[in-house]
Amino acid sequence: MNSQSFVIQGDTRLHGAIKPQGAKNEALQIISACLLTAEPVTVHNVPDILDVQKLIGLIQGLGVDVLRTGPESYIFTAKNIDLDHFASNEYQQNARKIRGSIMLLAPLLARFGKAFIPKPGGDKIGRRRLDTHFSGFLAMGARLKIDDAKGQYYLHADKLRGRYILMEEISVTGTANMVMAAVTAEGITTLYNAACEPYLQQLCTMLVQMGARIEGIGSNLLTITGVEELHGTTHTILPDMIEIGSFIGMGVLTNSPLTIEQCRVDQLGNILPVFEKLGVKMDIVGDDIVLGDHEHYEIQRFMDGSILTVYDAPWPGFTPDLMSIILVMATQAKGSVLIHQKMFESRLFFVDKLIDMGAQIILCDPHRATVIGLNRESQLRGIRMSSPDIRAGVALLIAALSAKGESIINNIHQIDRGYQNIDTRLNALGAKITRVD
Repeated sequence: MNSQSFVIQGDTRLHGAIKPQGAKNEALQIISACLLTAEPVTVHNVPDILDVQKLIGLIQGLGVDVLRTGPESYIFTAKNIDLDHFASNEYQQNARKIRGSIMLLAPLLARFGKAFIPKPGGDKIGRRRLDTHFSGFLAMGARLKIDDAKGQYYLHADKLRGRYILMEEISVTGTANMVMAAVTAEGITTLYNAACEPYLQQLCTMLVQMGARIEGIGSNLLTITGVEELHGTTHTILPDMIEIGSFIGMGVLTNSPLTIEQCRVDQLGNILPVFEKLGVKMDIVGDDIVLGDHEHYEIQRFMDGSILTVYDAPWPGFTPDLMSIILVMATQAKGSVLIHQKMFESRLFFVDKLIDMGAQIILCDPHRATVIGLNRESQLRGIRMSSPDIRAGVALLIAALSAKGESIINNIHQIDRGYQNIDTRLNALGAKITRVD
């Protein structure tokens, strides 16, 4: 386990331009989908982060030939798959470390008729049920065996068959698994209440390029007609909208003139309008986001004068992965906001660290927190803290950059899981972040 920490010198203004990495969540889906064909699949803009490295290691263990052709480009060829590797201790241990391993189930089940996975790991942000995945596989004709003692799941199917599937929850990874299972299933699969995030749209578009037949891309109703086989293709991953939002929050809280480059603004949904409601001033120049002065920024109210509420919702609603960033950014705004984290019940538990730093936050319950902005009248102060998950970790890093004095963040492997060389990239903008053992 990575036992490194960040030492951050606060009260720092940043300057310059930064380019977001490739989207983490999309990368995990796209890499998993490469198992659906024996032909080479070329993928560009792959983020060099821990979760992606772990998934690539997993598929290499299964026999996928991985050729890195550039810093962010790979060719994946899943021609010779070793299904016996499923049973190895190495695979079981590695698969437990990353929740994205759940998305290997569908391509392996669809192409080889069987799949195995131990209970996956990931963020400690509350219950994240696997029922949606398995109920869909079972509806398509798979058989499931669960070993509760070992925390292992076994799937087997002679042939998957298309079905009408009403998703019981709008799960991004659950939808990705159903789509990958359906593209070569017999007959027609209809997915209703499907997730429609840009990541899913990108996955569907790539599968269509590989020969799949998918209608309704971008909506919550997907109709998939199974084909015999898929072939290779080339795909480019979108810039990470969560990193873009993180950089916006960082620039505002530290009052830094930043340019965030090559953002694919057309794919950001309502992210920028929600930031604007928090008083963020930005210009869109081409495909870049240019942040203005934020010595003072004021949270809007609703039209009837009541306190603004920001809540997460399935796409095209506001993404839950940016709620931590919105919360920390609001600590120095003028005005108040209610943060309502609906989708995960433990994601707000990091606010105790912000309160220790001097923020005025009332944690109402596991899902809601009220932030009373300080309007920069009282600066946050540096403390020692620990990162509980990827997004909270970056929110605490942003708080530390703006705080008075020195902060130490432990357990930074949680940050490294989702943000590529974040210390090096921010130091190039003028941050003072030291990585220590």
